[in-house]
Amino acid sequence: MSAHDDHESLCVLLVEDDRADAILVEELIADSGVDMRVDWAATMADAERALAATRPDCVLLDLHLHDTVGIDGLTRIAARDATLPIVVLTGLNDEHFGVSAVASGAQDYLVKGRVDPEMLRRAVLYAIERKRAELTAVDLHASQLRARENARLERGLLPSPLLLDDPGVEIVTQYRPSRENALLGGDFYDFVQTPDRTVHVMIGDVAGHGADEAALGVALRIAWRALTFAGLRGSDRMRQLERILRAERAGKGIFATVLSLAIPPDGPTITAVRAGHPGMLLHGGGTVEWVEPPGGPALGLHAGDWAPQQVPLPEGKGLVLLTDGLFEGHVGRGNERLGEQGLLELARSLAMLPGPQFVAALIDAVEERAQSHGGIGDDIAVVRVERVPRVAQR
Repeated sequence: MSAHDDHESLCVLLVEDDRADAILVEELIADSGVDMRVDWAATMADAERALAATRPDCVLLDLHLHDTVGIDGLTRIAARDATLPIVVLTGLNDEHFGVSAVASGAQDYLVKGRVDPEMLRRAVLYAIERKRAELTAVDLHASQLRARENARLERGLLPSPLLLDDPGVEIVTQYRPSRENALLGGDFYDFVQTPDRTVHVMIGDVAGHGADEAALGVALRIAWRALTFAGLRGSDRMRQLERILRAERAGKGIFATVLSLAIPPDGPTITAVRAGHPGMLLHGGGTVEWVEPPGGPALGLHAGDWAPQQVPLPEGKGLVLLTDGLFEGHVGRGNERLGEQGLLELARSLAMLPGPQFVAALIDAVEERAQSHGGIGDDIAVVRVERVPRVAQR
């Protein structure tokens, strides 16, 4: 029901130290035809006690009380509850105080002696609606600010590729946040190509979903890119990433998983370095297989050895890197989750699709499975990389 519905019962707190004026206002309200209960406070101290006990729909405030004068009374009520609509009451000779009060946050003002029941009714109801509109506008502005912050954060988490001309690879990426109007979580990825034409691809996941975790994901992504261009590889790069994580994380319990690939321009194998991260899907030629090279612990848990591993990458097939949000969603009763095996079976049902369509269809299928069980509970990041013939070699 809307606040301006004439049949809705309203509560008005009248703050007026002149009992005769208070009775006049009560009579005007009684004649207004609106179901309004009036609570009377003779002083600002009485009004503050009343506000501590209950929240009225509107406050009618005399600007001249025994214990407060002018805008001070308005300020004290707003400090008690900034969401309250306020209509101030002024005398015939100080109408300018009413104008100043509106400029200071009141929704309207009424001049004593010039008020009739209809004018009072409209002032109270319009004040309620105006305040509601103000609060809605404030919430909208805050939402817009959050959206802009999210966009900047997303730019840090999900970068543009830094590849050479005719890079010799096709890369498909997808990122699906788990919640609307929320900061992105700690999933991140990156891919760059070094002058020797090796393509380096990385995907990672910081444990947690808040702003601290997202910021840490940005720091790790940027650090990985810088370390890669500086020539660090394998365990050396992972050790430096762990040092950065320990320095940047908000709490000691925060850790991150990372999977990094180095794809040379030629040859049947690539190099993988895995720090606690899930394995990959090898997709192509109508088949899908699960590939999980040996690896070390997640970054931030304990010291480890992240030895590089050789992984086959046959011609015409692509490796699909992913975060655990893709298979940890609930898909059945209790705590039943899709799991890695369930994801593999789902991927095999889509195996005939080409790379870009395969990635999109796989995420859609996972989300559909989780729809009736509360939806996806974590962000999802997917990167598919496949070698393609270079133009110069054709």
